[in-house]
Amino acid sequence: MAHEEERHPFLDDLTADAELTSSVARDTIVGREEIKLAVNTVGTFYVSQSPTFFETIGSRLFLEYEAVLTTGEKLTATVVVDRNPDGSVPRVSVRMSPLGSVMALSARLREALSGKLPENLFL
Repeated sequence: MAHEEERHPFLDDLTADAELTSSVARDTIVGREEIKLAVNTVGTFYVSQSPTFFETIGSRLFLEYEAVLTTGEKLTATVVVDRNPDGSVPRVSVRMSPLGSVMALSARLREALSGKLPENLFL
């Protein structure tokens, strides 16, 4: 029996010129590969991630979760994914809190992605 790989809620469907806005970034992250890099790097800083809400309404997916960072700090996030009629994803918005955890996560991203994405992109 064939094993179907689990799909990510949005990374697998990003358009080539997709845009990500996030609490950890000063500006929009543009491009499928750049967004995948940023999102996957954030995931390496999580000890745990627990979904608290997951619902599609019209062309938008809403995902909320709680996470614990490797530093022990806790954060909550709300993700809004916009889908085109063909299912592709042109826009993703990720809002996180509290501010202390957001700042810590952003600093770690800036360090981890130095040379891969502009350093001034992160807080």
